[in-house]
Amino acid sequence: MSILIKNGRIITATDNYLADIFIEGETIQAIGQHLNMQASQVIDADGMLVFPGGIDPHVHLDMPFMGTFSSDNYETGTRAALHGGTTMVIDFILQKQGNSLRAALEEWQGRSNNNCVGDYSFHMAVTDFNDNTKAEVRDMIEQEGITSFKTFMAYKGALMIDDRQMVGLMQEVKKHGGLINVHATNGDMIDFLVAKHKSEGKLAPLYHYLSQPEVTEAEASGRFADMANYTGCPGYIVHLTCEGALNAVRMATRRNQKVFVETCIQYLILDASLYEKNFEGAKWVMSPPLRQPKDQETLWAGINQGLVQVVATDHCPFKWEQKLMGKDDFSKIPNGHPAIENRMELLYSEGVHKGRISLNKYVEVACTNPAKIFGMFPRKGTIAVGSDADIVLFDPNKKHTLSAKTHHMNVDYSGYEGWEVTGKVETVLLRGKVAIDKGECKIEKGYGKFIKRNKVKQTI
Repeated sequence: MSILIKNGRIITATDNYLADIFIEGETIQAIGQHLNMQASQVIDADGMLVFPGGIDPHVHLDMPFMGTFSSDNYETGTRAALHGGTTMVIDFILQKQGNSLRAALEEWQGRSNNNCVGDYSFHMAVTDFNDNTKAEVRDMIEQEGITSFKTFMAYKGALMIDDRQMVGLMQEVKKHGGLINVHATNGDMIDFLVAKHKSEGKLAPLYHYLSQPEVTEAEASGRFADMANYTGCPGYIVHLTCEGALNAVRMATRRNQKVFVETCIQYLILDASLYEKNFEGAKWVMSPPLRQPKDQETLWAGINQGLVQVVATDHCPFKWEQKLMGKDDFSKIPNGHPAIENRMELLYSEGVHKGRISLNKYVEVACTNPAKIFGMFPRKGTIAVGSDADIVLFDPNKKHTLSAKTHHMNVDYSGYEGWEVTGKVETVLLRGKVAIDKGECKIEKGYGKFIKRNKVKQTI
């Protein structure tokens, strides 16, 4: 099977030019102007932007949480991602305390194997670092191609590890060429504030936000940067939301340290005023919570300054009936927000179209940097000869409105209901196959492939 894409404007993290792309099998074979190869299929991309497939390195599909599961499984979630121009996701395996990393991997494989429509990989969340876990790190990196390890500085009793475990894990991960991802919030302070608000009868979703003030994220981000600096381990802060936390990273650069930073699309365009909508605010209950307009300004600036390298989603959807578990107590609202399908279009519309970021920066933070940081470049994240033919044809001028009535995520509301967007994903190719065309999915579950990743480099 071969495909020839004609007349598109190719955008990478560094380039912007008119050319044709010839694809044979799963990879790009040639790029040039006026290519005349014979192909099984010719796609005219005149007037379209041609991007590499998006990579969302922060999703939670079919994830157990508070006695329920996130509502998108590996089939519905990766299909929705493809509809939105994301061809590759990285999900999180959560080790159970007292169990091995291997047992956690097998549990997650039981849900993901042969069920994915798009390509995927895993981060390994370490919640119980001990001598047995330490012995498993090398195998995860070298045998399984899982090169990133998530840690939590919050959720004591379930996911959180202490600083002693963090430093030990960092030393072992560094030794074998991996990277530490961190949920950087001060769990003890948050637990204190949650208990305080509940004791005062303050149970609305607004108090989820007020229990996680900016200082809880800023303090933990600085502490994580200090431990990463001490151990020399590459560090990556997931879903960074606010000025105080980004300033902690800025401070780390003054000692010549590089800390990778991810934010999420919601933190760039939504703010904490949504929590004042009584219980409807539960739709946006996530951790960390939405912040203030000044934090949005800081994050857009951080992208342009190169301090924020990745825009992800932390996609973890729950249906409204699941959110209602917390109708009388904000601490029982399942944390999460649906966005896997909306990221690429919202980032283009709010970023590129509104002049906040360039086209090249858009591709850099949505596609290329995730591939580089997590050991998949140049196979993924760019348009180049030899790269996987993961390609998005994007109409930069088409206006449309986001709605739960039309999205493909398995959730009965949208965090962006009625939001008018400029720019639309029209066609998506995944490893040389047309996956999405004009709103229709053309491939079946099981086409998505687990991508083993290479060892991590400190620089991108």
